[in-house]
Amino acid sequence: MQEYMTINCGGRLLSLERALVMGIVNLTPDSFYADSRYCFNACHDADIVDIGACSTRPGGVQCAEEEEITRLKEALPQILEHTEGKIKSIDTYRPAVAEYAIEAIGVDIINDISGGSDEMFDIAASERKAYVLTYPEGGGVSEMMLWFSKKVDMLARKGVADIILDPGIGFGKEAERNMEIIRDLPALKTMGLPVLCGVSRKSVIYKTLNITPEEALNGTTALNTILLEKGADILRVHDAREALEAVKLYELTR
Repeated sequence: MQEYMTINCGGRLLSLERALVMGIVNLTPDSFYADSRYCFNACHDADIVDIGACSTRPGGVQCAEEEEITRLKEALPQILEHTEGKIKSIDTYRPAVAEYAIEAIGVDIINDISGGSDEMFDIAASERKAYVLTYPEGGGVSEMMLWFSKKVDMLARKGVADIILDPGIGFGKEAERNMEIIRDLPALKTMGLPVLCGVSRKSVIYKTLNITPEEALNGTTALNTILLEKGADILRVHDAREALEAVKLYELTR
């Protein structure tokens, strides 16, 4: 009988027998995909809800830490209403924001696109939260694998038990490098940890196809399907229903 990986999220075990969908909730006025701003649609269909209050889009101006927390506080009633019973993730690289989200929102996962810090690792360990470790640099697959091996060792030594790897598609990488990572994703699977990928409506799609983020749903679905075939365990998306449909159809062909 085949055994599947699980993620411990606040005492609940999430099975990765099928790929999971992480829906994006942007509490920002300047995220690159305008229709995602202050939109809670992803909450209703997604397996995991990823809440972010500071845009990290390329070329964007990042808000102050205090502003990031204020945005979460102001949206707290809507967050709690729309995410009741859901596995929740906080998309932040700031330890103080992660601590606020754990206390006020009850998040189960810290999704840190920065590559991590000792302070953030300590929070994940002490609060027993799953941690998304993102490769934020521009190197290829071999450089990425070496980087991950060192960081995973650091997290394990800190006592973080549930680690999710994100190759950081779109972060510090040109389109060609992003495609290389997608093509060679099975190499990352050899580390024996869940792999999260986020390509939803990103420039790797809309710039390649010479379209806008608003027109990039079809390209997103195409790349997500390829990522599923390559072994992605979690898809981070703006359009949760469409991603779940892709997962369901993919599973029927396995």
